[in-house]
Order: sequence, then C-alpha cells, then structure tokens
Amino acid sequence: QVQLVESGGGLVQAGNSLTLSCAASGGAFSRLTMGWFRQPPGKAREFVAAISWIGGLPDYADSVKGRFTIFRDNIKNTVNLDIWDLEFGDTAEYYCAAKSGTTWPAREVNDYDSWGQGTQVTVSS
Repeated sequence: QVQLVESGGGLVQAGNSLTLSCAASGGAFSRLTMGWFRQPPGKAREFVAAISWIGGLPDYADSVKGRFTIFRDNIKNTVNLDIWDLEFGDTAEYYCAAKSGTTWPAREVNDYDSWGQGTQVTVSS
C-alpha cells in the first residue's frame, strides 16, 4: 500500500495563495489516481480535486473550480494542489488520497485505498 505525506498547510490570509504537496512512496505512483479531499471543522470529508493516472486528467469539485489546480509529477512521485484567492470557507484539514484501478471520475471517499495524515489550512482575515 502506498504511503502518503502531505505538507504545505498553515495559517494564510484570505485572498492569498497556497500550495499543498503530497509525497508518495511504496507504490506504483504513475498508475495511481490521486485525489485531494478536505474536512472543514465539524463537517464531513469532501472531495476537492483528483487527477487520473491515464493522461493526467484533472477533475474538480464545483465549489473550487477556477481557484484550485491539481498537478502530478510522476518522476518525483508528488501531487500538488495550488489554491488561489483563499476564502474563509477553505479552512479545513486537507487530505491526499490514492486509488488503484481505472474507475473515473473518483469523487467518493470510498473510491480511495490510501490516505495521508492530513495538513491543516486555516484562512484568516
């Protein structure tokens, strides 16, 4: 099973940008669909973005489309999430996830086999 470690979270002012990174090890990264989810305080974990292993196709939740960009590097075994124009509603624990297989799109928590420990993003005024 692949191991995932997120980084890049922190306290950020609204309107600024942030890049989250997820480093993968122990698996065939180039053949994994990678996803980002977030869990706001007191709420359920929700899909943010995913990128397929075939063709690197991105998929975004409607709520973040236009402000978030997902990118994978199959040489470095990383998947990044660029977040632009941060909003208070972006405050959440952000999780990286990986899934094997060819099912696409992959927007459900149960679609994914492996999860990172999360990185906290807090948006302040």
